[in-house]
Amino acid sequence: MSETPSTPAPVPFPAAGNISDAEREELRRHGILMTSMEELYNWGRSNSVWPLQFGLACCAIEMIAASMARFDIARFGSEVFRPSPRQADLLIVSGTVTKKMAPQVVRLWNQMPEPKYCIAMGACAISGGPFKQGYNVLKGIDRFIPVDVYIPGCPPRPEALLHGLMQLQEQIRAQKISGPEAPRHLRPEASGEFPVPEFGGSDLVPPRNPDLWEPPTIVRAE
Repeated sequence: MSETPSTPAPVPFPAAGNISDAEREELRRHGILMTSMEELYNWGRSNSVWPLQFGLACCAIEMIAASMARFDIARFGSEVFRPSPRQADLLIVSGTVTKKMAPQVVRLWNQMPEPKYCIAMGACAISGGPFKQGYNVLKGIDRFIPVDVYIPGCPPRPEALLHGLMQLQEQIRAQKISGPEAPRHLRPEASGEFPVPEFGGSDLVPPRNPDLWEPPTIVRAE
């Protein structure tokens, strides 16, 4: 009496997030594309980042140059500079932030819908630059709003802005859409608005957002 050959148990197909890059590339060669809802969501977000048409000082000239045909920023889906913060999801702080303009920058940030991102372009937006000792210059916009990418330079070239944009795209693609590592706009307890500073007796009130920035503690040796 012949034995009936046993049917091998089916091998479960791995989830999109559990296959290696080599396996993914091999599947792609056969016309099979593997993805997940998280990857699809992040892919769409990273390739449709619309900057706000807003400049502060010298770095804004380089930002405008980056939007010209020579640099082809449309490759990254960011050629649509929007005239309204309600239609933009990227704030490029390009130039010196004076204490007179800091409240306006925070207001623009609060008016942008989530998810939104910020690039500090140039030495002035990062730390005050050559004017950091000035009484009316903010020593970094990250004292009031969160910054995702810093682009050093005085001013940075358009190519540097494109590199910063690619760095932002990589951050967006690596985001988790659930769990404790989810970005700010997907956490219900996170606030999308930040306090707008006002002019006090001798400085902005508050002088910084304590949830974002605190002065470093200097420990002096005895």
